[in-house]
Amino acid sequence: MIPARLAAAVLAAATAFLVLPAASAQARYEPTRYAALGDSYSSGTGTGDYFDQACLRSSKAYPQLLADSLGAELAFAACSGATTSDLLSEQLGALDAETDLVTVTIGGNDIGWAKAVKACITPLTNCLDEIEDSEALVQDRLPGLLDGAYSAIANRAPNAAVYVLGYPRLFNGERTCGALKQPSVAEQVRMNAAADRLAGVVRNKAEEYEFTYVDVRDAFKGHAICDDVAYLNGLAYPPAESYHPNAMGHLNGYYPALARMID
Repeated sequence: MIPARLAAAVLAAATAFLVLPAASAQARYEPTRYAALGDSYSSGTGTGDYFDQACLRSSKAYPQLLADSLGAELAFAACSGATTSDLLSEQLGALDAETDLVTVTIGGNDIGWAKAVKACITPLTNCLDEIEDSEALVQDRLPGLLDGAYSAIANRAPNAAVYVLGYPRLFNGERTCGALKQPSVAEQVRMNAAADRLAGVVRNKAEEYEFTYVDVRDAFKGHAICDDVAYLNGLAYPPAESYHPNAMGHLNGYYPALARMID
């Protein structure tokens, strides 16, 4: 259920031409209080433009785009490299009973995914073992970690609408690109299958808490690494930006997928 203040903000944005006189509208307007939690996929790592170097937070990230469209008051707590443990220890201060809206991506750093990606882009190696290790963590460990994170969010922001955003498939599974020509097409297909497994676990756990799951895989379809217009970085410099959504990935991928769910 969308909280009354959030629903009012969305309605106001859509019917701005029917407003009361300026002085009255200003007196009655309360901005949506929005908290953006999570990891690098929420902070905007990969966009190349950061106002916070420690967490690689970007004004081009989907939380800022959404806050601007809603006229919301944004508590931007998402941080590059964050795990579920980091969310619990460092990000919950952004939430309280007055929070109307919460978005979060979390879990990717808890499953050894970066290690699997690194193995798959290394020439003359087979990354199947690392992918299987990551999948095992997704099935066996991640659900409990998400329980801890989601229950804490629900307790700290009991009146908020919570949107859990998933992760895109990184690769098109059709061709290689870049100087290293890695990973192979077969490895790409296998990694995309692992991403689908991750999506299923995150979706199921979000729905247990009556949070709204936002699946972004279709939004990135046709715009994966090696596609003509990629919404994701391949191997990049600085290295932290590698295999993350670029500015187009937030503007044309994450943001509209989320905005449609809120509307």
